[in-house]
Amino acid sequence: MPLFTSAPNSLCILRLSAIGDVCNTIAAVQMIQKQWPETKITWITGKLEAHLIGDLPNINVVVFDKKLGWKGYTQLWKTLKNERFDALLHMQYALRASVATLGIKAKYKLGFDKERSNDFQTLFTNYKVPSPQKTHVLDGLIAFVKELGVNTTNPTWDIPTSSEDNAWASSQLSDVNNKNLVIVPAASKAYKNWNAQGYADVIHHAQSKGWTITLAGSPAQVEIDLAANIESLLNAPVKNLVGKSSLKEMLALLKQANLVIAPDTGPAHMANAVNTPIIGLYAHHNPDRTCPYQYRDYVVTVYDEAIKAETGKDKSELSWRTRVQDKQAMNRIRSEQVIAMFDKAVIDFSL
Repeated sequence: MPLFTSAPNSLCILRLSAIGDVCNTIAAVQMIQKQWPETKITWITGKLEAHLIGDLPNINVVVFDKKLGWKGYTQLWKTLKNERFDALLHMQYALRASVATLGIKAKYKLGFDKERSNDFQTLFTNYKVPSPQKTHVLDGLIAFVKELGVNTTNPTWDIPTSSEDNAWASSQLSDVNNKNLVIVPAASKAYKNWNAQGYADVIHHAQSKGWTITLAGSPAQVEIDLAANIESLLNAPVKNLVGKSSLKEMLALLKQANLVIAPDTGPAHMANAVNTPIIGLYAHHNPDRTCPYQYRDYVVTVYDEAIKAETGKDKSELSWRTRVQDKQAMNRIRSEQVIAMFDKAVIDFSL
Protein backbone atom coordinates (compact mmCIF):
# COMPACT_ATOMS: atom_id res chain seq x y z
CA MET A 1 0.00 0.00 0.00
CA PRO A 2 1.28 3.48 -0.79
CA LEU A 3 1.90 5.87 2.09
CA PHE A 4 -0.66 8.35 0.72
CA THR A 5 -3.89 7.71 -1.17
CA SER A 6 -4.48 11.43 -1.57
CA ALA A 7 -2.18 14.42 -1.86
CA PRO A 8 -0.06 15.03 1.27
CA ASN A 9 -0.03 18.59 2.54
CA SER A 10 3.75 18.98 2.61
CA LEU A 11 6.89 17.09 1.68
CA CYS A 12 10.56 17.78 2.32
CA ILE A 13 13.23 16.70 -0.16
CA LEU A 14 16.78 16.27 1.15
CA ARG A 15 19.32 16.12 -1.67
CA LEU A 16 22.30 18.36 -1.09
CA SER A 17 24.64 17.46 -3.94
CA ALA A 18 26.05 16.93 -6.52
CA ILE A 19 24.83 18.59 -9.72
CA GLY A 20 24.30 15.32 -11.58
CA ASP A 21 22.40 13.71 -8.72
CA VAL A 22 20.36 16.87 -8.22
CA CYS A 23 19.40 16.73 -11.91
CA ASN A 24 18.14 13.18 -11.39
CA THR A 25 16.25 14.28 -8.30
CA ILE A 26 14.49 17.06 -10.25
CA ALA A 27 12.77 14.44 -12.39
CA ALA A 28 11.55 12.55 -9.32
CA VAL A 29 10.30 15.72 -7.62
CA GLN A 30 8.48 16.88 -10.74
CA MET A 31 6.72 13.51 -10.89
CA ILE A 32 5.26 14.35 -7.50
CA GLN A 33 4.21 17.79 -8.69
CA LYS A 34 2.42 16.39 -11.72
CA GLN A 35 0.22 14.14 -9.61
CA TRP A 36 -0.13 16.38 -6.56
CA PRO A 37 0.30 19.99 -7.73
CA GLU A 38 -1.21 21.29 -4.50
CA THR A 39 1.39 19.62 -2.25
CA LYS A 40 3.82 22.07 -0.69
CA ILE A 41 7.40 20.99 -1.42
CA THR A 42 10.51 22.18 0.41
CA TRP A 43 13.89 21.12 -0.99
CA ILE A 44 17.07 21.30 1.09
CA THR A 45 20.14 21.51 -1.11
CA GLY A 46 23.70 22.79 -1.31
CA LYS A 47 24.82 26.32 -2.08
CA LEU A 48 25.99 25.60 -5.65
CA GLU A 49 23.06 23.33 -6.44
CA ALA A 50 20.61 26.04 -5.37
CA HIS A 51 21.72 28.08 -8.39
CA LEU A 52 20.33 25.30 -10.59
CA ILE A 53 17.04 24.61 -8.78
CA GLY A 54 16.34 27.92 -7.05
CA ASP A 55 13.73 28.97 -9.59
CA LEU A 56 11.96 25.64 -10.07
CA PRO A 57 8.21 26.30 -10.02
CA ASN A 58 6.40 25.88 -6.70
CA ILE A 59 9.37 24.61 -4.72
CA ASN A 60 10.72 26.31 -1.61
CA VAL A 61 14.49 25.87 -1.82
CA VAL A 62 16.39 25.99 1.48
CA VAL A 63 20.18 26.23 1.25
CA PHE A 64 22.41 24.17 3.52
CA ASP A 65 25.98 25.46 3.49
CA LYS A 66 28.25 22.60 4.56
CA LYS A 67 31.22 24.98 4.81
CA LEU A 68 29.63 26.54 7.90
CA GLY A 69 30.10 23.34 9.87
CA TRP A 70 27.79 22.91 12.84
CA LYS A 71 26.43 26.42 12.32
CA GLY A 72 25.04 25.27 8.97
CA TYR A 73 22.93 22.67 10.74
CA THR A 74 21.61 25.03 13.40
CA GLN A 75 20.70 27.60 10.74
CA LEU A 76 18.85 24.94 8.77
CA TRP A 77 16.92 23.71 11.78
CA LYS A 78 16.04 27.26 12.78
CA THR A 79 14.64 27.89 9.30
CA LEU A 80 12.47 24.78 9.51
CA LYS A 81 11.54 24.93 13.22
CA ASN A 82 7.87 25.72 12.52
CA GLU A 83 7.51 23.09 9.81
CA ARG A 84 6.16 19.58 10.25
CA PHE A 85 6.15 17.60 7.04
CA ASP A 86 3.99 14.66 6.12
CA ALA A 87 7.13 12.98 4.79
CA LEU A 88 10.84 13.64 4.44
CA LEU A 89 12.48 12.06 1.40
CA HIS A 90 16.07 11.51 2.53
CA MET A 91 17.56 10.95 -0.93
CA GLN A 92 21.25 11.22 -0.03
CA TYR A 93 22.99 8.69 2.13
CA ALA A 94 26.03 10.83 2.99
CA LEU A 95 26.44 11.20 6.75
CA ARG A 96 26.29 15.01 6.59
CA ALA A 97 22.83 14.74 5.01
CA SER A 98 21.69 12.24 7.63
CA VAL A 99 22.76 14.57 10.46
CA ALA A 100 20.57 17.26 8.88
CA THR A 101 17.49 15.04 9.32
CA LEU A 102 17.84 15.20 13.12
CA GLY A 103 16.31 18.68 13.22
CA ILE A 104 13.62 18.09 10.59
CA LYS A 105 10.17 17.11 11.84
CA ALA A 106 8.28 14.64 9.65
CA LYS A 107 5.86 11.77 10.24
CA TYR A 108 7.66 9.55 7.78
CA LYS A 109 11.38 9.76 7.11
CA LEU A 110 12.00 7.75 3.97
CA GLY A 111 15.47 6.45 3.17
CA PHE A 112 17.17 3.80 1.07
CA ASP A 113 16.93 0.18 2.14
CA LYS A 114 20.02 -1.82 3.10
CA GLU A 115 20.88 -2.58 -0.53
CA ARG A 116 21.32 1.08 -1.47
CA SER A 117 22.03 2.88 1.79
CA ASN A 118 25.47 3.74 3.07
CA ASP A 119 27.12 5.72 5.87
CA PHE A 120 24.58 4.47 8.45
CA GLN A 121 21.66 6.16 6.69
CA THR A 122 19.21 3.48 7.83
CA LEU A 123 19.69 4.68 11.42
CA PHE A 124 18.23 8.08 10.52
CA THR A 125 15.04 6.94 8.77
CA ASN A 126 11.85 5.19 9.87
CA TYR A 127 10.72 3.97 6.45
CA LYS A 128 12.96 1.99 4.09
CA VAL A 129 12.25 2.31 0.37
CA PRO A 130 12.59 -1.04 -1.40
CA SER A 131 15.28 -0.96 -4.08
CA PRO A 132 14.09 -1.46 -7.66
CA GLN A 133 15.59 -4.11 -9.92
CA LYS A 134 17.14 -1.38 -12.08
CA THR A 135 20.48 -0.05 -10.90
CA HIS A 136 20.37 3.53 -12.20
CA VAL A 137 20.46 6.29 -9.59
CA LEU A 138 17.26 7.81 -10.97
CA ASP A 139 15.40 4.52 -10.73
CA GLY A 140 16.34 4.44 -7.04
CA LEU A 141 14.89 7.95 -6.61
CA ILE A 142 11.74 7.08 -8.55
CA ALA A 143 11.21 4.27 -6.03
CA PHE A 144 10.73 6.95 -3.35
CA VAL A 145 7.91 8.70 -5.18
CA LYS A 146 6.26 5.41 -6.08
CA GLU A 147 6.29 4.50 -2.40
CA LEU A 148 4.49 7.75 -1.63
CA GLY A 149 1.71 6.81 -4.04
CA VAL A 150 2.75 8.62 -7.23
CA ASN A 151 1.69 6.70 -10.34
CA THR A 152 3.73 8.53 -12.98
CA THR A 153 6.78 6.53 -13.96
CA ASN A 154 8.12 8.37 -17.02
CA PRO A 155 10.72 10.94 -15.92
CA THR A 156 10.72 14.37 -17.54
CA TRP A 157 12.52 17.58 -16.68
CA ASP A 158 11.46 21.22 -16.68
CA ILE A 159 14.26 23.56 -15.58
CA PRO A 160 13.68 27.21 -16.49
CA THR A 161 16.36 29.44 -17.96
CA SER A 162 16.10 33.21 -18.08
CA SER A 163 15.89 35.28 -21.25
CA GLU A 164 19.33 36.69 -20.36
CA ASP A 165 20.87 33.24 -20.08
CA ASN A 166 19.23 32.14 -23.32
CA ALA A 167 20.49 35.25 -25.12
CA TRP A 168 24.02 34.67 -23.84
CA ALA A 169 23.97 31.05 -25.06
CA SER A 170 22.65 32.09 -28.46
CA SER A 171 25.45 34.62 -28.82
CA GLN A 172 28.07 31.92 -28.22
CA LEU A 173 26.85 29.31 -30.68
CA SER A 174 27.00 29.30 -34.45
CA ASP A 175 23.71 29.90 -36.24
CA VAL A 176 25.16 29.09 -39.66
CA ASN A 177 24.76 25.33 -40.01
CA ASN A 178 22.89 24.27 -36.87
CA LYS A 179 25.67 21.81 -36.07
CA ASN A 180 26.88 22.90 -32.65
CA LEU A 181 28.87 20.35 -30.68
CA VAL A 182 29.52 21.34 -27.08
CA ILE A 183 32.30 19.38 -25.39
CA VAL A 184 32.61 19.55 -21.62
CA PRO A 185 35.99 17.81 -21.48
CA ALA A 186 36.62 17.67 -17.75
CA ALA A 187 35.11 16.73 -14.45
CA SER A 188 36.28 18.28 -11.19
CA LYS A 189 38.07 15.01 -10.36
CA ALA A 190 40.93 14.59 -12.82
CA TYR A 191 40.79 10.78 -12.86
CA LYS A 192 37.38 10.98 -14.59
CA ASN A 193 38.82 12.90 -17.51
CA TRP A 194 39.73 11.61 -20.95
CA ASN A 195 42.98 12.76 -22.57
CA ALA A 196 43.52 15.86 -24.71
CA GLN A 197 44.64 13.91 -27.77
CA GLY A 198 41.45 11.88 -27.78
CA TYR A 199 39.30 15.00 -27.70
CA ALA A 200 41.43 16.58 -30.43
CA ASP A 201 40.89 13.55 -32.67
CA VAL A 202 37.13 13.77 -32.21
CA ILE A 203 37.14 17.53 -32.82
CA HIS A 204 39.11 17.10 -36.05
CA HIS A 205 36.55 14.56 -37.23
CA ALA A 206 33.56 16.72 -36.26
CA GLN A 207 35.05 19.80 -37.91
CA SER A 208 35.60 17.82 -41.12
CA LYS A 209 31.84 17.15 -41.09
CA GLY A 210 31.01 20.84 -40.79
CA TRP A 211 30.43 21.03 -37.04
CA THR A 212 31.23 24.06 -34.89
CA ILE A 213 32.92 23.13 -31.61
CA THR A 214 32.56 24.85 -28.23
CA LEU A 215 34.47 23.82 -25.11
CA ALA A 216 32.66 24.47 -21.82
CA GLY A 217 33.22 23.87 -18.13
CA SER A 218 33.75 25.36 -14.70
CA PRO A 219 36.58 27.67 -13.54
CA ALA A 220 38.36 24.73 -11.84
CA GLN A 221 42.04 24.74 -12.83
CA VAL A 222 41.95 21.10 -13.94
CA GLU A 223 39.24 22.01 -16.46
CA ILE A 224 41.00 25.13 -17.71
CA ASP A 225 44.26 23.22 -18.17
CA LEU A 226 42.68 20.35 -20.10
CA ALA A 227 40.87 22.75 -22.43
CA ALA A 228 44.14 24.58 -23.12
CA ASN A 229 45.89 21.28 -23.86
CA ILE A 230 43.14 20.33 -26.31
CA GLU A 231 43.42 23.68 -28.10
CA SER A 232 47.18 23.25 -28.46
CA LEU A 233 46.60 20.08 -30.51
CA LEU A 234 44.08 21.54 -32.96
CA ASN A 235 44.55 22.77 -36.51
CA ALA A 236 41.37 24.87 -36.54
CA PRO A 237 40.06 27.11 -33.76
CA VAL A 238 37.27 26.27 -31.34
CA LYS A 239 35.40 28.53 -28.94
CA ASN A 240 36.73 28.03 -25.41
CA LEU A 241 34.15 28.99 -22.75
CA VAL A 242 35.66 26.94 -19.92
CA GLY A 243 35.32 28.99 -16.75
CA LYS A 244 33.34 31.73 -18.51
CA SER A 245 29.73 30.81 -17.73
CA SER A 246 27.42 30.66 -14.75
CA LEU A 247 25.61 27.40 -14.00
CA LYS A 248 22.39 28.62 -15.64
CA GLU A 249 24.30 30.00 -18.64
CA MET A 250 25.86 26.56 -18.99
CA LEU A 251 22.38 25.01 -18.87
CA ALA A 252 21.14 27.37 -21.59
CA LEU A 253 24.23 26.59 -23.69
CA LEU A 254 23.65 22.84 -23.40
CA LYS A 255 19.96 23.32 -24.19
CA GLN A 256 20.74 25.12 -27.44
CA ALA A 257 23.52 22.73 -28.50
CA ASN A 258 22.77 20.00 -31.02
CA LEU A 259 25.04 17.42 -29.37
CA VAL A 260 27.18 17.20 -26.24
CA ILE A 261 30.18 15.06 -25.31
CA ALA A 262 31.27 14.83 -21.66
CA PRO A 263 32.74 12.45 -19.10
CA ASP A 264 30.99 11.52 -15.84
CA THR A 265 30.23 15.05 -14.67
CA GLY A 266 27.29 17.28 -13.75
CA PRO A 267 26.87 18.96 -17.16
CA ALA A 268 26.30 15.53 -18.75
CA HIS A 269 23.15 15.20 -16.64
CA MET A 270 22.25 18.83 -17.30
CA ALA A 271 22.31 18.07 -21.04
CA ASN A 272 20.11 15.07 -20.40
CA ALA A 273 17.69 17.25 -18.43
CA VAL A 274 17.27 19.70 -21.33
CA ASN A 275 16.84 16.85 -23.84
CA THR A 276 20.06 17.44 -25.74
CA PRO A 277 21.68 14.21 -26.96
CA ILE A 278 24.77 13.49 -24.88
CA ILE A 279 27.61 11.06 -25.48
CA GLY A 280 28.93 10.06 -22.07
CA LEU A 281 32.48 8.81 -21.54
CA TYR A 282 32.85 6.28 -18.72
CA ALA A 283 35.54 4.16 -17.11
CA HIS A 284 35.37 4.45 -13.32
CA HIS A 285 31.69 4.11 -12.46
CA ASN A 286 29.24 1.59 -13.82
CA PRO A 287 27.34 3.59 -16.48
CA ASP A 288 24.27 1.42 -15.88
CA ARG A 289 24.08 3.30 -12.59
CA THR A 290 25.35 6.79 -13.37
CA CYS A 291 25.06 7.62 -17.09
CA PRO A 292 22.70 10.27 -18.56
CA TYR A 293 19.31 8.58 -18.17
CA GLN A 294 17.69 9.35 -21.52
CA TYR A 295 20.84 8.61 -23.53
CA ARG A 296 22.00 5.31 -22.10
CA ASP A 297 22.50 3.91 -25.62
CA TYR A 298 25.05 6.64 -26.39
CA VAL A 299 27.66 5.86 -23.76
CA VAL A 300 31.24 5.04 -24.64
CA THR A 301 32.36 2.85 -21.79
CA VAL A 302 35.44 0.85 -20.90
CA TYR A 303 34.15 0.11 -17.40
CA ASP A 304 33.67 -3.59 -18.10
CA GLU A 305 37.22 -4.17 -19.29
CA ALA A 306 38.75 -1.90 -16.64
CA ILE A 307 36.97 -3.61 -13.74
CA LYS A 308 37.91 -7.04 -15.16
CA ALA A 309 41.56 -6.01 -15.44
CA GLU A 310 41.54 -4.68 -11.88
CA THR A 311 39.60 -7.40 -10.06
CA GLY A 312 39.76 -10.41 -12.36
CA LYS A 313 35.95 -10.55 -12.22
CA ASP A 314 33.11 -9.62 -14.55
CA LYS A 315 30.94 -6.75 -13.37
CA SER A 316 28.07 -9.22 -12.90
CA GLU A 317 30.07 -10.81 -10.08
CA LEU A 318 30.57 -7.50 -8.27
CA SER A 319 28.41 -4.96 -6.49
CA TRP A 320 26.74 -2.60 -8.93
CA ARG A 321 28.44 0.32 -7.21
CA THR A 322 32.00 -1.04 -7.47
CA ARG A 323 34.35 1.67 -8.74
CA VAL A 324 37.46 1.22 -10.86
CA GLN A 325 40.44 2.51 -8.86
CA ASP A 326 42.98 2.82 -11.69
CA LYS A 327 43.41 6.56 -12.27
CA GLN A 328 44.49 5.92 -15.86
CA ALA A 329 41.38 3.93 -16.76
CA MET A 330 39.87 6.67 -18.96
CA ASN A 331 42.86 6.29 -21.29
CA ARG A 332 41.43 2.92 -22.29
CA ILE A 333 38.85 4.83 -24.35
CA ARG A 334 40.00 4.99 -27.97
CA SER A 335 39.35 7.91 -30.28
CA GLU A 336 37.74 5.57 -32.82
CA GLN A 337 35.11 4.53 -30.28
CA VAL A 338 34.02 8.09 -29.60
CA ILE A 339 34.10 9.03 -33.28
CA ALA A 340 31.93 6.01 -34.10
CA MET A 341 29.43 7.03 -31.41
CA PHE A 342 29.45 10.59 -32.73
CA ASP A 343 28.58 9.31 -36.21
CA LYS A 344 25.85 7.09 -34.77
CA ALA A 345 24.30 9.99 -32.85
CA VAL A 346 24.38 12.21 -35.94
CA ILE A 347 22.39 9.59 -37.86
CA ASP A 348 20.03 8.58 -35.06
CA PHE A 349 19.09 12.16 -34.16
CA SER A 350 19.15 13.42 -37.75
CA LEU A 351 21.76 16.05 -36.90
